Parts: sequence; C-alpha cells; structure tokens
Amino acid sequence: MTLSASAPVGGIDVQVHPGRAAMGRAAAAAVAEDLRRRLAGGGHPRMIFAAAPSQAEMLEALVVEPGIDWGRVTAFHMDEYIGLAPDDPARFALWLRRHLFDRLPFGAVHPIDPGADPARAAADYASALAQAPIDIVCLGIGVNGHLAFNDPPVADLADPLDVKMVELDTVCRQQQVDDGCFPGFDDVPTHALTLTVPRLLRADRLVCVVPGATKREAVHRALHDPVGAACPATALRRHPAVTLFLDPESNPHG
Repeated sequence: MTLSASAPVGGIDVQVHPGRAAMGRAAAAAVAEDLRRRLAGGGHPRMIFAAAPSQAEMLEALVVEPGIDWGRVTAFHMDEYIGLAPDDPARFALWLRRHLFDRLPFGAVHPIDPGADPARAAADYASALAQAPIDIVCLGIGVNGHLAFNDPPVADLADPLDVKMVELDTVCRQQQVDDGCFPGFDDVPTHALTLTVPRLLRADRLVCVVPGATKREAVHRALHDPVGAACPATALRRHPAVTLFLDPESNPHG
C-alpha cells in the first residue's frame, strides 16, 4: 500500500512528502496557514513546540513564512531535561532558542526551567499553560512511540497531571545519542519534566512531523496498534485535528 499525498489513516490525516525538506516546508505551511487564520480572527495564538532534530526542517521553513504577526503569538515547549546546567547546549529550551525563539519576535516565550525544585517547576508550568487554551502543538513521535517524554513505561493516557517529572527509558535515552544530542548513553540525563499526553491532546490542532527510517515502526504502531500506553502515539487517534507529515523513509506503507 502506498499512501497518496494526503490520506486519512486511523483518524489521522497522513501526508507523505518526497523528502525531509519538502516535508518540513509542507508542515510549516500548514502551521503558518492556521496561524494566519487565527490572527485574522483577532486571536492571540498559543503554541507548544517540540525540540528535536526531527523538527529542524519544519522550523527552518516556519521562520521565513510571511504574513504572521509573531508579536501576538505565545510559545511554550513540551519537555526539558533535569540536571543539565542552565547553559548546556543540549537543553531543549536552548535548542529552540537557536532554531526558533531567537529568530522570530514572539510576544512571549515560556521556557521550562526545572531548577532545584522540579516538582514546583512542573506545577508552575502547568499553571502558565492553563491560563488560556492552546491552539497549536508542533510535535514528533519517538522511536519508542513516545509523545514528548511520555515513554511507554510511564505514559498515562488519562494522566490527571498536565506537567510531571518522569524517568526516561533506555530506548528514549539511546535515541538522544543517535540523534547527535549527546556523545554517549551515560551523558543523557535519566529524568525530565514533560507535558502529559492529555495536556497535549487538549490543544485545538496537532501538527506532527516524523521523518526518518528509525521512526517507521513507531509511525506504523501509532496508526494501527490498539490505543494505549504501550505506544503513547496511538493517542493521537483520539484527537479530531491531527496532521502527520512523513517522508518516504518514515512512511510505513511505502
């Protein structure tokens, strides 16, 4: 089975593009179109971004999209390591600064800072998120099927919390090495703060960008496995407005 350029699978609108650059441009165009519509209606959009190499092409294309009043947009992100120094380049907040936040004049940017009291930081971030609805989430899917840092061992699709501390599983930590974010497995932190699956799914629109052959199996599971914590990305099928952007390597039906 080969998917067309756009086809619904498991309730998700799946788009397969000729390569990573084309995938990134298409995803950025979809985000930009949605933002322009919300801004034209007088809105002040609130967004959540993932920080990962899989998102780089989309973010690179997004920063040059025209006609967006970024001064009316508020940005959050979805997870952060615990225990890294504030200036460690592997911190997700700093990755997003380099790729996005320092390149556009956002009205407000809210970085996650676990600090010395991650539990307090989680509660404070949940409060900031709850001040108004979230309009758009730009996210990916992990090799183990995680959403944000909700790995299969700790994911709770009915989590009562919005932000929490989690222990990262070995597959997730190895992915960070394979992505070039850390020199070795032991360099990857063992714990992080993450937005929970229900918090992500309460957004109005989800734009999910998942390139690369290492994600093919996770994409297949997200689309076809029973919805459950064994593959947290299956929860995307519970949301009414998800677009999944793939390249040929990540397309499980190619």
